[in-house]
Amino acid sequence: MAKEISNGENHVTTKPPPNPSPLRTAKFFQANMRILVTGGAGFIGSHLVDKLMENEKNEVIVVDNYFTGSKDNLRQWIGHPRFELIRHDVTEPLLIEVDQIYHLACPASPIFYKYNPVKTIKTNVIGTLNMLGLAKRVGARILLTSTSEVYGDPLVHPQNESYWGNVNPIGVRSCYDEGKRVAETLMFDYHRQHGIEIRIARIFNTYGPRMNIDDGRVVSNFIAQAIRDEPLTVQLPGTQTRSFCYVSDMVDGLIRLMQGDHTGPINIGNPGEFTMLELAENVKELINPKVEIITVDNTPDDPRQRKPDITKAKELLGWEPKIKLRDGLPLMEDDFRTRLAIAKMTALNWYLIRIYRKEFVDLALQDDSVELVGLGNGGLPQLNMIVQHRFEVESMIALGNSSIYMCGVI
Repeated sequence: MAKEISNGENHVTTKPPPNPSPLRTAKFFQANMRILVTGGAGFIGSHLVDKLMENEKNEVIVVDNYFTGSKDNLRQWIGHPRFELIRHDVTEPLLIEVDQIYHLACPASPIFYKYNPVKTIKTNVIGTLNMLGLAKRVGARILLTSTSEVYGDPLVHPQNESYWGNVNPIGVRSCYDEGKRVAETLMFDYHRQHGIEIRIARIFNTYGPRMNIDDGRVVSNFIAQAIRDEPLTVQLPGTQTRSFCYVSDMVDGLIRLMQGDHTGPINIGNPGEFTMLELAENVKELINPKVEIITVDNTPDDPRQRKPDITKAKELLGWEPKIKLRDGLPLMEDDFRTRLAIAKMTALNWYLIRIYRKEFVDLALQDDSVELVGLGNGGLPQLNMIVQHRFEVESMIALGNSSIYMCGVI
């Protein structure tokens, strides 16, 4: 029987959970675990699917309306016999037979949830009601990915699970903040009234590959700006703090919570705390030392500080994050460069470059079109593409009388 954690106290529900599928108790044939992931085409959801699919005893069903998710995130699994993808909006009822439900569906970026706030709160409330109704009917265990936003602009630091929060109920972010608070309420009401096996994770800022490049969240903003040679825009005052958890650590925490004996809520996040200026400096140092850092006006109701107390995650789940921010940012950079088709130029990259001007006056090549026609470092195939970029040339060797030069690019 699951142990309930509410406001820091342990309680045991007296209502027995609904019976699961008879296939779970069959004597001679143990069926695969059928797992539903709502929002599974999104950033965290698709990484969760990857991890679940590693277990040959799992059959994974993804439901997504593609409001913020993408089929491309799941392309490696489409057609796999243990995988199924359904285009569906969770605000509509879903009739399906499953054993576990990971309920991730909801836009999590301010750009998206502010674009359609009514849709956001409907997803949080009606979508969660529909998933709880499904869990009740089929006897499935359900995990809700709630959010650190339930703490609002916290007056307690760091935030532990017993803190009730400081949330503006009528602000521009309230559709998400209050929507998740209502979703948690619904989870516990179904748990107490109907015995539904629930798990609630309060996830903090998460980053990694497959984030929407222009989704408005600070890590993706900074990395995209650095790659595009644009100034890093830090919202004033720049001293506000966040904690950033790499996506593989987040997925590990969610699976441990689902498989464990505790309802939650449990904070899942990285307690390493950074100001926005510190994050910008890290991105600048690791990705593009030449970009500027500028300040811009802040958005309403932006929390001043955010840091999880993960004591319960450590004690009850045996979980804590492993990947440090400075190790995770380059992994995300590689993914962004691939999707933006912007190569990373380093001192190790040597190319034969044809320059369309006879006199090599400006070593920076500020306004020149440059055609890469040679071999890159490590035996890359021949390149033939026009690049508009500012190059700094370490050395130049003229080959005969032609306009082809050997350049070391840094």
